[in-house]
Amino acid sequence: MRHGNAFRKLGTSASHRRALLRNLATSLVLNNRIETTLPKAKELKRVADKLVTLGKRGDLHARRQAMSYLFEVKKTETGNVGKREAVHKLFEELAPRFSERAGGYTRVLRTRVRQGDGAQMAIIEFVEAAVQKKEVKKRRRVVRKSETAEVVAE
Repeated sequence: MRHGNAFRKLGTSASHRRALLRNLATSLVLNNRIETTLPKAKELKRVADKLVTLGKRGDLHARRQAMSYLFEVKKTETGNVGKREAVHKLFEELAPRFSERAGGYTRVLRTRVRQGDGAQMAIIEFVEAAVQKKEVKKRRRVVRKSETAEVVAE
């Protein structure tokens, strides 16, 4: 029975866990895909889906709630962006992408086992709103010399 097990503790204090999830959520919104450990990815999925729901609401209060949750990233020479850009991307790019979707905005894919401590790694990413059709590669049929001789003879 899972009484009192509402979320994963991730081996940290409450304030550290909240800061960790805020940092991961900001990175996910800015980059659309990040790699982390599997328990962190599963816990981040809950947070990220709630942020997209805020984006879909789209009102001023939802925007302020998102701004209070996402971290501010300092601008540097490498091109990092600030909090306002993260919130803007959440409301202007991600929310319209998932306007017709009722939930399940992220997916967690297991990738590898980390060499140092044996932790199961995972990629968490936003699913695409429209399913992209894969280009079908036409296979070339290899014609052997014996087959070409039969074709020529006919």
